[in-house]
Amino acid sequence: MNNFLASVQEDTLAAVDTLSSSYSDKWAGAESADQAGSLMAAMASHDLIFIVLGVSLIIWFVLLFFIIRTDRKVTRLEETLKQQ
Repeated sequence: MNNFLASVQEDTLAAVDTLSSSYSDKWAGAESADQAGSLMAAMASHDLIFIVLGVSLIIWFVLLFFIIRTDRKVTRLEETLKQQ
């Protein structure tokens, strides 16, 4: 039983070591982050909630547009069916 627990602990330590080496403090793309455009600078800031809000509002307005357009088309089709 003790051998089993020791092997599980070794496996856990090995997993932690590989994760800590994978996520180091210096990234390869960090040097080019200063040269990024305004969108990347905005995404890197701490005001990400405004970007999420903007994207979700765009999605809602597009969905509203398609619903209104479909309703108008259905209304026209109902009128043509009533006339026939």
